[in-house]
Amino acid sequence: MHLATIAANGSSVAVVRLNDGSLLDIAKAASDLTGAVGTSLADGSLQSIVEGGPDLLDAIRKLADDAESGQYANARHDASTVRFLAPLPHPRKNTFCVGRNYAEHIAEGDKAQNQKVGVTDYPVFFTKPPTAVIGSGADIPIFPAVSECIDYEVELTLVIGKPGRNIPRDRAYQHVFGYTIINDVTARDIQRRHGGQYFKGKGLDGSCPTGPWIVTADAIENPHDLAISLSVNGETRQSGSTSDMIFDIPTLIESLSEGLTLEPGDMLATGTPSGVGYAMDPPQYLKDGDTVVCEVEKIGRLENTMRTA
Repeated sequence: MHLATIAANGSSVAVVRLNDGSLLDIAKAASDLTGAVGTSLADGSLQSIVEGGPDLLDAIRKLADDAESGQYANARHDASTVRFLAPLPHPRKNTFCVGRNYAEHIAEGDKAQNQKVGVTDYPVFFTKPPTAVIGSGADIPIFPAVSECIDYEVELTLVIGKPGRNIPRDRAYQHVFGYTIINDVTARDIQRRHGGQYFKGKGLDGSCPTGPWIVTADAIENPHDLAISLSVNGETRQSGSTSDMIFDIPTLIESLSEGLTLEPGDMLATGTPSGVGYAMDPPQYLKDGDTVVCEVEKIGRLENTMRTA
């Protein structure tokens, strides 16, 4: 299933995409349901759905099937007329990210910076704060007095559904609720002047466009066999496959969860392929008015425009 959060009547509403492309307001359709499932769905948030487990997903599938048969006409939205928010508009904690997880991206970065770090023995993790998260269609703010080197990175991102700590790789997928897309927008000059550490350069407001969908894990048979790409103003800059990851998803979950509890709604961006702006000759950074489109096969299209704040 494709799940999303939209703005409707002054609030955020969780929806499921129907076969004709329209969106079913889950809370409105579930208004007559009782018990724990009805209570959770009435909350109207995708966070509650992520926390609710298989029973809630089964209930949503039933609502969607009924809607396909003509029910809940008053609970539908036209996708072309709504504003998509980030699927989880107010994450409870920072978004986890992985750096240097595609070999060609490592090579282009080392060349651009005249260094030879190469492939690391363990995944490189960093985070982006909740204030960085915006939805598809929202403007990505540029702060010229702060940075003149804003870059892009398309990333397949997993969403945790089942909590856990010290998760072994052979049980990692049991903890995945689904997948979304993140554009890991990065201020390269800030990153360099803060000692090369990632957080500040990747943590500016609006620097984590996310969505528009969370696709449930059952709908993606192999997350390591997906085309992934990014374009700027229609020009393809990044084009690769998630099969090129150095550290696969079970390894990332196992490593990240060592001594660290992962909770429902936590997001983990899994790295980016080659083609980033700072590694081009000359470097090509994002500027006011640029439109950036991220695409991951079977998930969708995340589109944002750069705007001077």
